[in-house]
Amino acid sequence: MKGPAKNKIIAMIPARYEASRFPGKLMQDLNGKTVITRTYEAAVRTGFFDEVYVVTDSQKIFDEIINAGGQVIRSKKEHECGSDRIAEAVEHMNVDIVVNVQGDEPFIDKNSLASLLEVFQQEGAEEIDLASLKTALKESDEITNPNNVKVITGKEDFALYFSRFPIPYPRDTSAKVTYYKHIGIYAFRKSALMDFYRLPMLPLEAAEKIECIRYLEYGKKIKMVETSVKSIGIDTPEDLEKARKLLS
Repeated sequence: MKGPAKNKIIAMIPARYEASRFPGKLMQDLNGKTVITRTYEAAVRTGFFDEVYVVTDSQKIFDEIINAGGQVIRSKKEHECGSDRIAEAVEHMNVDIVVNVQGDEPFIDKNSLASLLEVFQQEGAEEIDLASLKTALKESDEITNPNNVKVITGKEDFALYFSRFPIPYPRDTSAKVTYYKHIGIYAFRKSALMDFYRLPMLPLEAAEKIECIRYLEYGKKIKMVETSVKSIGIDTPEDLEKARKLLS
């Protein structure tokens, strides 16, 4: 008698050249290699994926990954967000779980990624449409920073809402509340990702500019996995300097 079939798991790294806050950041030098090449190589090194791809609208990024010996897909359409870019790329692929690795986060934590993928092996996994990571915020300036997307969850760790605003609002300051930052690494079931691609944006997502809100607005279940590892995303030139120091 055969055991359960192994999920085919791939990593997709969406890579736009024209980032609004720091244009061209993925092609910046990070101690001898570009940010996007370091991210790609870090994803491959985890050993968790059957395939790793960069998916991009940029000829510069396409050529960079080819020259680095990697796998890259050129987007055919303009896309509002990374999920749409990935969905277009995987639409005709035979795959079960698609992991969205942010192109501007070259320091992938292997343990956090393992915990994320484990949820699809656990009891009750069939009700999970996608999974993502959260980490506790301690400093008030981190909590109030709109670049840090906050998430609140129910007792089973399914996401209730995401916001750039500090949620929950501390009306009762004596309540013991932990604020959590959403780390934008996702593991999707392909079916949930394709639903996202085909469904229009609704007002909450449009207002917050947070793509995972679309899943909640359409009733999808997002399992959040806590990690203590602080991700280092490269959103500004200052972030790039921090990353250079960390690598050296």
